[in-house]
Amino acid sequence: MNQKQDNLITVLDAGSTKSCVLVAEVQDGVLRYRGHGVEASKGMRKGLIAELGPAAEVINRAALTAERTAKAGIETAVVGIGGTHVRGVNSRGGISMGSRMREITREEVRAAVDRARSVALPPDREVLHLLPQEFILDDQPGIHDPVGMVGNKLEVNLHLSTCSGGVAQSVITCANRAGLEVLDTVYEGIASAEAVLSADERELGVCIADIGSSTTELAVFFEGSIAHTAVLPIGGDHFTNDLAVGLHVTVEEAEFLKKTYGHCVVTAVPQMNEIEVGGDLAISGGQPARMVRQRFLAEILEPRARELFTMLRDNLRQGGVLEALGAGCVLTGGGSMMSGLLDNAESLLRVPARIGYPVPLSRMPAELAKPEFAAAIGMLLYTHRTQVRRASEEQGLRAKLKAIFAGSF
Repeated sequence: MNQKQDNLITVLDAGSTKSCVLVAEVQDGVLRYRGHGVEASKGMRKGLIAELGPAAEVINRAALTAERTAKAGIETAVVGIGGTHVRGVNSRGGISMGSRMREITREEVRAAVDRARSVALPPDREVLHLLPQEFILDDQPGIHDPVGMVGNKLEVNLHLSTCSGGVAQSVITCANRAGLEVLDTVYEGIASAEAVLSADERELGVCIADIGSSTTELAVFFEGSIAHTAVLPIGGDHFTNDLAVGLHVTVEEAEFLKKTYGHCVVTAVPQMNEIEVGGDLAISGGQPARMVRQRFLAEILEPRARELFTMLRDNLRQGGVLEALGAGCVLTGGGSMMSGLLDNAESLLRVPARIGYPVPLSRMPAELAKPEFAAAIGMLLYTHRTQVRRASEEQGLRAKLKAIFAGSF
């Protein structure tokens, strides 16, 4: 067994279609690709774990492959959390520091955040992320970091990303059975945003939609901060199942037809185009080949695409962020690659849309530079940024304590 290395970051993205374990190393403050393992998922249903045994076995195989390519032992991992049980809620709270003005320290910031997070949640809910949107110091809004400023009243607008405690624990238990100790959990929508969004898009206002197999994870940024998170119960598998039912073919052939000939805009497909369905007896379950109009596929796929983006639009409107998309909408995830999906997004949301490809890590193979790996790569970036921030805060605290003790002698 290769030796475990302390400078490694390992993440696990366990989805309905695939389970991916990705390993990177930190050298001189820079993330570099080290290895990965991908296995077809088992024991998963609608993005959730239905059977622990098969799911853990798949994760274990992916982890062993990642260990071999990384040439290092893997014992810990950061795990992605997704699914319709994830919900976001906004809250506001703060502290008063008396009549005299005082310098704001990290302690006051934490106290204000703790006050804002004390909202009543159902007993089965757990907080995934505490994400400050802005601080308000003496009624002055729009402050991102109040440390060092002077005032006597500090408030914070906070976004809480919450999940089902039972579902999150199932994912953690599954990773543990696969031999991985879970260090942290990350909402996959926020992780994907880390990998595909630019700073300008976050500032102007943007919605990222990570279209997975069973669900679509949403995250909206405005003025550099998270404004809204949600999960929609539609993913790429719904398009595939629609084709399987409409064409009377197997799910495997429907997936092939969707990727090869599918289009989500009926008028974009020439009327006379025909395709062969059921020609591969191994895929079609023994059915003889027949000719079908290619437009018929689009007539099945377009209504599902419009349903997805109508649901997305209504969700953003309900969250009060529909008018905040100055930079438009970014689609990522494996389901985002269907032809014509961008046209539906732009038509229904009335904003520009693009496909989000993850930023490549140093030495990363080209096969990972696809939207379907955005969440895994984003988890690496998010974890690295969190580690850097914590190290900086600890260094600042040590320097402060050293100055205090030096002044007392």
